[in-house]
Amino acid sequence: IEIRLQGTDFTQLKVASIALQNWLNRYPGVFNLSDDLRPGKPEVRLSLREGALALGLDATTIASQLRSAYYGYTASEIQVGPESYEIDVRLDRLDRDSLADLDYFTLTTQNGQQVPLSAVATIEMERGYARIQRINNQRTVTIQGDVDTRVLNVNELISQTQQRFLPDFQQRYPNISISFEGASKEGAKTGMSVRNGFLFGLIGVFILLSFQFRSYIEPLAVITAIPLSFIGVIWGHWLMGLDITMPSVVGFVSLAGIVVNDSIILITFLKMRVKEGLSIHEAACTASRERFRAVLLTSMTTIAGLIPLLSETSLQAQILVPLVTSLVFGLLASTLLVLLVVPALYTILEDFGFTEKV
Repeated sequence: IEIRLQGTDFTQLKVASIALQNWLNRYPGVFNLSDDLRPGKPEVRLSLREGALALGLDATTIASQLRSAYYGYTASEIQVGPESYEIDVRLDRLDRDSLADLDYFTLTTQNGQQVPLSAVATIEMERGYARIQRINNQRTVTIQGDVDTRVLNVNELISQTQQRFLPDFQQRYPNISISFEGASKEGAKTGMSVRNGFLFGLIGVFILLSFQFRSYIEPLAVITAIPLSFIGVIWGHWLMGLDITMPSVVGFVSLAGIVVNDSIILITFLKMRVKEGLSIHEAACTASRERFRAVLLTSMTTIAGLIPLLSETSLQAQILVPLVTSLVFGLLASTLLVLLVVPALYTILEDFGFTEKV
């Protein structure tokens, strides 16, 4: 899981980050939570006093003189024979290694007057941050952590965080924006891609069946097998104790091109029996009865090949188990329901005159 907080005040961002991490740590299965705000080295912060500008001392001038004193500057250059030497001027090492006398550091104004640093600026010792991340010109704190998917569903965690935590969070920190990245964002992108692929595939199947049956209505009876398979997907995940995740959706989408095969067999056989002179109702009953073994064996061979993977317990195979669960139980449900629903639906379409006359 990855969550980004964006704002202008680092102190408020840190407090908000701790509050969010405390909320997430309440859930079993969430571990290794941390943010990227790492304490940096101690630093000296100077703030100009009122009246500093009247002396001609602004932030740039003071910073320049301090840099020259501690890091040195080239005052001159001398030539000794063929060699050239630069003369660097800086504070003595003992003075540079200690900040105890920084209050008494002498600044030179534009008119040559010398004033102590403490007279024109306040000096504070603080500890900053090792790295300041900005995204779209906004200071950003990123919270990262791991989620044990065997204990907790990531989508459920994000949903509960948005519903139960964010309203109060946004009231306390109105100037901080929050966004969910990581697996949730990538999952949303993948879901959009899978959805588009499913729609294009469904349209492709419909077009091919329209050419086969020379009708725009009859393919609907065939495509009915797809939503029927989703019944098996839901029950399969419930029986296996799994959440419906992105691999589950991918498995269901993969079923779209498989489960229609049984429907095509039934509809083709049904139309053949109508050509032989049977009524549509007799042909529907005959198709379901006589093609029962063929339809069942076609699906059972596929299911039998997937059973070993479904029963796999190794960690490497766990990501495939939801996908295989969708395939096995979706194919099983569609096989049983197609034998009943598809002939009945085709008969209804025939009664309303929506099918091709044979």
